[in-house]
Amino acid sequence: MFSIDKSFECCYGHRVWSQTLKPKFSLNSLCKCRHLHGHQMLLKIGLTCDELKSGMVTDFKHLNCIKKIVDDVIDHHFIMDLNDPVLYDLFPVLKSKEIKFKENNYYKTIEKIPEKTSKPLTEVLEGLVLVDFVPTSENLCRFFYNVASGELKELLDSEGVRISYVDFWETPKSHCHYEP
Repeated sequence: MFSIDKSFECCYGHRVWSQTLKPKFSLNSLCKCRHLHGHQMLLKIGLTCDELKSGMVTDFKHLNCIKKIVDDVIDHHFIMDLNDPVLYDLFPVLKSKEIKFKENNYYKTIEKIPEKTSKPLTEVLEGLVLVDFVPTSENLCRFFYNVASGELKELLDSEGVRISYVDFWETPKSHCHYEP
């Protein structure tokens, strides 16, 4: 078996509204991740195959489609769960029929914002990435696996390549690993 991996970095924000702590282990009950906050993310995607084609698992450049999503959708954006109980309190304009969402299989972004919306709020709304899960490290790790699986499906199928794992660091000391 042969393996390669490629890493991607960016800054993003999120809120883990479901966070609870056991003070015996965490030493206090302060749920900092319930606050709006940000991280410097490191993402690594591992690919494997049994037989090399053209002497490689695949060209590293084939993973540029993942880099584009990291750069264009996640970098300096704020990820929120559509089920977060404060989403519509923070952004009541999201209830407007004038809001138009751009949707794909993995996330929603806002495509059209009502013209009467203030410029500062428009800028914040343009930076929202809405997902249908609590954006914990574990869920984001699986999210990037799903994104990579979808974006690379044709390549994976045609070249006999598999995504063997996804690693996700939300900080240099906090790491998550997902294997399908």
